[in-house]
Amino acid sequence: MKLFDGGKAPNPRRVRVFLAEKGIDVPLVPVDMAAMEHRGDSVSSRNPLQRLPVLELDDGTILTESVAICRYFEELHPEPALFGTGALGKAQVEMWQRRMEINFMFCVAAAFRHVHPAMEGWEVPQIPQWGEANKPKALEFLHFLDGELSNREFVAGDSYTIADITGMIAVDFMKPARIVLPEDLTHVWRWYKAVTARPSAKA
Repeated sequence: MKLFDGGKAPNPRRVRVFLAEKGIDVPLVPVDMAAMEHRGDSVSSRNPLQRLPVLELDDGTILTESVAICRYFEELHPEPALFGTGALGKAQVEMWQRRMEINFMFCVAAAFRHVHPAMEGWEVPQIPQWGEANKPKALEFLHFLDGELSNREFVAGDSYTIADITGMIAVDFMKPARIVLPEDLTHVWRWYKAVTARPSAKA
């Protein structure tokens, strides 16, 4: 088994943080995305979409998409439960994971991909207006999240889950996307400081 990893990119990092929380060690194959290595044969032959991360199992089976890879490891190693427990708990984690991804991470990513000069050759066409339009969308969701976090410790409830991983990485990605986390979002800041203090955050 080996994991083709993209370094600081958000989706590869999601899997590394997840594995660190689980205490699972998977051999990494570093891929230099800045040098466009993810468009080379080693990745393209395994994932024609040329996206990372890519998990190759011992029998040659390929899994792509960060959350799908995390779900695979959750089934193999159910503790600690990072996708929730029980019918309701799993549904709540899924709900919040999707909210954090669609309403927050995707907006931050759009801002970065369509505004940052380094992405000019990656995002074709690069539409700066679309990037700028997504910045207030991300901030609007964070204001909503601040209210939600006023009465619970983590995004989906009382336990740390993949929804927190997605959220933490999206907040970290705000810096290169040139979005400032408002100081008055006290509950978001409390949560963010707690999740970034976990050892897994350094994965």
